Amino acid sequence: MNFSKHPLLLSVFLVVFCWQVVYSQGQEAIIKGQIVDSRNNEVVPLATVVIQGTTIGTTTDLDGNYTLRLPKAGTYNLQVSYVGYKTKLLYEVEVSLARPLTLNISLEEDAASLEEVVITASSSFAKTDESPVSLRSIGTTEIKRFPGANRDISNVLQALPGVASSVAFRNDLIIRGGAPNENRFYIDGIEVPVINHFATQGASGGPVGLLNVNLLQNVDFYSGAFPSNRGNALSSVIEFTQRDGSAERWGADFVLSATDIGLNFEGPISQRSTLNFSVRRSYLQFLFSALGLPFLPTYNDYQFKYKHKISDKLQLSIISLGALDEFGLNLNANETEEQRYILNNLPVNNQWNYSIGARLDWFRKNGFYTFVLSRSMLNNEIFKYPNNDESLERILDYRSQEIENKLRLERYLSTAGGWKITYGIGYELIKYNNRTRNRIDVPFTVSPTGVILREFQSDLAFNTYAVFGQASRRLANDKLGISIGFRMDGADYAPTMENPLAQFSPRLSLSYSFAPRWAFNFNTGIYYQRAPLTVMGYREGERLVNADNGLRYIRNQQVVGGLEYNLPKSNSRLTVEGFLKVYDRYPFLLQDSISLANLGSDFGVIGNAPVSSTSEGRSYGVEFLYQRKLTKGVYALVSYTWVRSEFQDKNGRFIPSAWDNRHIINLTGGFKFGKDWELGARFLLSGAAPFTPFDEARSLTRSVWDVTGRGVPDYNRLNEGRAGAFHNLNLRIDKKWFFSRWSFNAFFDIQNAYGFQFIGQPFIDVQRDATGNPIVDPNNPDRYLGRTFENATGTTLPSIGLIIEL
Repeated sequence: MNFSKHPLLLSVFLVVFCWQVVYSQGQEAIIKGQIVDSRNNEVVPLATVVIQGTTIGTTTDLDGNYTLRLPKAGTYNLQVSYVGYKTKLLYEVEVSLARPLTLNISLEEDAASLEEVVITASSSFAKTDESPVSLRSIGTTEIKRFPGANRDISNVLQALPGVASSVAFRNDLIIRGGAPNENRFYIDGIEVPVINHFATQGASGGPVGLLNVNLLQNVDFYSGAFPSNRGNALSSVIEFTQRDGSAERWGADFVLSATDIGLNFEGPISQRSTLNFSVRRSYLQFLFSALGLPFLPTYNDYQFKYKHKISDKLQLSIISLGALDEFGLNLNANETEEQRYILNNLPVNNQWNYSIGARLDWFRKNGFYTFVLSRSMLNNEIFKYPNNDESLERILDYRSQEIENKLRLERYLSTAGGWKITYGIGYELIKYNNRTRNRIDVPFTVSPTGVILREFQSDLAFNTYAVFGQASRRLANDKLGISIGFRMDGADYAPTMENPLAQFSPRLSLSYSFAPRWAFNFNTGIYYQRAPLTVMGYREGERLVNADNGLRYIRNQQVVGGLEYNLPKSNSRLTVEGFLKVYDRYPFLLQDSISLANLGSDFGVIGNAPVSSTSEGRSYGVEFLYQRKLTKGVYALVSYTWVRSEFQDKNGRFIPSAWDNRHIINLTGGFKFGKDWELGARFLLSGAAPFTPFDEARSLTRSVWDVTGRGVPDYNRLNEGRAGAFHNLNLRIDKKWFFSRWSFNAFFDIQNAYGFQFIGQPFIDVQRDATGNPIVDPNNPDRYLGRTFENATGTTLPSIGLIIEL
């Protein structure tokens, strides 16, 4: 609306706005909740709750409840302490005037502090006896304000040490030289297989994250030292903790970001239950169409958490999330050679997925039981017509579903002798179906034309089972922490996977505080992971090929060690960690003669082929981290990783894998100014990643090109090429306004601020006549004439976002 044409409306708006500003100055911001013992959920009376670095605070009443009144809305570091418990710091807790913030907090027993409350710098950061190394914790405020991330948690994790990313517009997590399919994700303790829109089946990444950060409270990222109750992972375990809905009253948040529009509601369902719910829809398809891009993605998602307190000792949580994704082609965007190239080889991809799970926590005197039941499903459809002509027969017609039903029973026990013990069992019923009709390129040794028709149907169902346990305690006046655990997994998919003893997974962690603020941390273990379902379900006729080939669990032996120093009075730490990961039994693609570890960072399907469990690999490196949580208006995260990742080629030689970035530098930081202004910046430098050169003769063979429409890798020269280094700078400015019943946040974000152009592996294409048809080589009628052109990506992307909280 143009207010200049309506002066009366403008006057009313200004009066209301100014009244809200003035009125809000006298309002209090409120944090309230309950403090409980993490072992048994019993209340902690007379615990101290203060704003770090101030005299603002309160104590809990006899029922463990507290109400903390703050002079104004904003972001605060909250410190909770009580004799006999470890002091807990919650960073950057956001509180507005719109509604009180409900924050229930659990404290962990600390026998070493029974005589007095001891607040040490080591309590400032996530660290457990089970995982003293390779554990990083991120709060939701850090995710929301992260420059260039667009509130996508996967993009934020890429700033942590040991984490690399693909240069393309995707958020694959490449951790310590491992492939993207080696990561596992949990929401409130419930495993969720898919956290990205347009996910690559058989891997894990995608271009856009599915999770809504508005529902999250914290993210714990394990790049090693995985707890024994978290299996089937080789590179990382990522734990997402969601907020409970507000117990006070119903409220809503409206978010307009650079890519989507979202709305979430939260509030009480009853006196003992709450709901937190969100929906989002993208508008990228309109933006991409206006920009003349050859692809039009549309995504929709939902996410919710329902929490019901049956009694003080019995709590039920139900969580769910899902997505509907459509990836179409913009056939009108065909004016440039790059547009035509993309249109010629990019398929149409439609997906939907969901996960739903229930968690029941039953608290007892010295611990608790946890029961988890969940179901996840992914439906994936991909098809491609020659030259996008729908009157012709499809060269790719793929339909597949993955269904996972899971049950896990856990017992946590704290003994009088100071031991913390966790043990339990797990069971999964997994179903997979596939309908594939696909013309694919193969070596000429397999087919004289370089092409075969892969056509099969597969319906697979199998069971998996696991048992696990872990015991931890503190010794030597609390200076030494030790944890020992094990896990065993099995599956009735094939005889080679049935015996759990063949997948015996021991692990050992040590942490020793040898000087004030200094600690040495160590972990070693053997970890196992099933191959992707695309590999396990591959058939030729009725034959389950890879079961007959003796497919086994992938094995990974890890050693991690490092030093940690907690800086005084600054909520900061320095860490250095070295790691070694040794792989064996990795799936080896028999037709292409490469390891599956060299695939995964692309759209489509990975591993839908015959394999053998014969590939070996290794990755090793060192990581440095300086991390400063928000203190006195300044925060920073600086990391450097040197990593080598190598897998065997078909001749048994160790050569650089697709994830061998060598050097990764991340510099992230920001300032909070007065009047709720904030400035943040992130600089990334990633070393050159390897690529496999194209086999020009094979690519330009007419029978091959008519099927692929792109260059075919020459796996005889596996990863011999390297692209240039990648670097960019992202900037972000935030401004918040807090009113008596609502708040408003506007942000301006610039991705790739100085317009860096990354030059990747050159494209190979055919020469075309005036009508766009490929030109046949006059000297060889079986081939097309070819050409190459530059593969450059990178543009400056400014965006504006709005967030309204009611």
